[in-house]
Amino acid sequence: MYNDEQNLYHYTYRKDGTEPGQRYDAKQPTVDEQLNSYRQQQEQQTQNSQPVYQSQPQGGQTPHRNGKNRLGLKITSLALVCALLGGLVGGGTAYLVSNSSNSDTTEVNVSNRKPTEIQLKTVDGKNPMTDAELYAANVNSVVSINITATSDPNFFGQTTQTAGAGSGFILTPDGYIVTNYHVVGDADTVKVTLYNGDSYDAQYIGGDEDYDIAVIKIEATDLPNVTLGNSDSLNVGDHVLAIGNPLGELTFSMSEGIASSVNRAIDVDGTPFNMIQVTAAINPGNSGGALVNLKGELIGINSAIYSNTGSYSGFSFAIPTTIVKKVMADIRQYGTVQRAVLGASVRELDSKIAKEKDITAVKSGLLIASVNDMSTAKELGLQEDDVITAINGVNVANHAQLVEQLNKFRPGDKVTVTYYRNNKKIEKTATLRNQTGSTSITKKGDFSELGCAFMKLTADTKTRLGISNGVQVKGLKAGAIRDAGVKEGFIITAVNDVPVNSSEDVEQVYNSVMKDSDDYKALILYGVYPTGKKYTYAVNLASE
Repeated sequence: MYNDEQNLYHYTYRKDGTEPGQRYDAKQPTVDEQLNSYRQQQEQQTQNSQPVYQSQPQGGQTPHRNGKNRLGLKITSLALVCALLGGLVGGGTAYLVSNSSNSDTTEVNVSNRKPTEIQLKTVDGKNPMTDAELYAANVNSVVSINITATSDPNFFGQTTQTAGAGSGFILTPDGYIVTNYHVVGDADTVKVTLYNGDSYDAQYIGGDEDYDIAVIKIEATDLPNVTLGNSDSLNVGDHVLAIGNPLGELTFSMSEGIASSVNRAIDVDGTPFNMIQVTAAINPGNSGGALVNLKGELIGINSAIYSNTGSYSGFSFAIPTTIVKKVMADIRQYGTVQRAVLGASVRELDSKIAKEKDITAVKSGLLIASVNDMSTAKELGLQEDDVITAINGVNVANHAQLVEQLNKFRPGDKVTVTYYRNNKKIEKTATLRNQTGSTSITKKGDFSELGCAFMKLTADTKTRLGISNGVQVKGLKAGAIRDAGVKEGFIITAVNDVPVNSSEDVEQVYNSVMKDSDDYKALILYGVYPTGKKYTYAVNLASE
């Protein structure tokens, strides 16, 4: 995915080489034509070999993912590289692409070199391995993912079929696989290929767009799964390896680097996340692949790069396993992620604020600006100008660290919060709540606070009503939806002007509204009843 203003890329590789929304043109340049173009580019680069330095990235310093546009990509010259090599590299066979300056022909030669046999070692979390041993221990647990997807209808009702590729890793021997949400979240079909060449059709189990994590499943047994490590034990300078499918064609490739930051705060739609920053090369197709440490343990999911060009430019980002473990468990157990929040507005403490508020006991932490009713913060007795310094004994100096700690828990879990009031230390324990102030667990497609579930529409229903998307209200009971006047069977086509096609889409808008600092919170539902009558409802979400 790419945001033109901020330069953060998430990599699912579109094999047709099209920009988002661009129709595939079957008449593509031949390999020879692309090679000639490539030679001209290289000659031009040689003639203009002066180094270019830039003091800061274009478009600002804060990487950003842009909401529902996450499946969009910025296609660069990397598509040319894949066109040159596409279909040639795979199955563990080495190939050489060469050309002669005295000829216009391109020769593709298969290497006869036999691979060196590496003794397969068991990942025990204690003993370090060589790079070759790390690859041998993990490559069978990494998968190649190919998807097809259909775009939303344009003004003329036309859709576009696209193909993409990404990576993933086997979580359990019975076929649960983890990848990025942006790889499979909107896919029509998902096909998984193992290192041994076996291919399977995969079922989408669940995912979360904000965390960019998804779980899929194949029908297989006795699969070699990864060993989950603890990303909290990773230090800056530690050696790391990335295994995945760069360019969607160079399957089961490995790149190496170091951890250049272990707590890099990346702002995602206003929500900060702490990610692992590494120097390992990540390119299109690597999304969802494994990042492992020297002991062969998985410590992150390769997810994004920061780049002005769309290609790897020196460092990449991975989602740490401390987040991955909890999200994966939620998706497998409940079908959706359980989010716990503090229920307070905070800002980072700095020297200026500390002097202004006469805070001398601590130099870092989060200053309370306001507290919501029916929240964890309210139960703790937090007040304006209190300074939070730790969650369950783990220091939190900024918003990203606070979110990271809360993301490890579910509503209903108890946490101990350390804070200072009038320069005196206080520790209290409270039960975590969700955005609505509830401690209950939410299951996929079920919003207990709203009082209904949302079911996907059949193609026949869409055709009969002349609509292209929507979800139907089912199991209506006491709650905000019924209070707004909505009746059983109402088909919601858009929420707050955002088209919806699944319960996840509704949840996305709902969570965005609940995170908003405005006192008035509401959902505007646009839709139609099965009879064809159109209605608009306003659902009040404000706490009483």
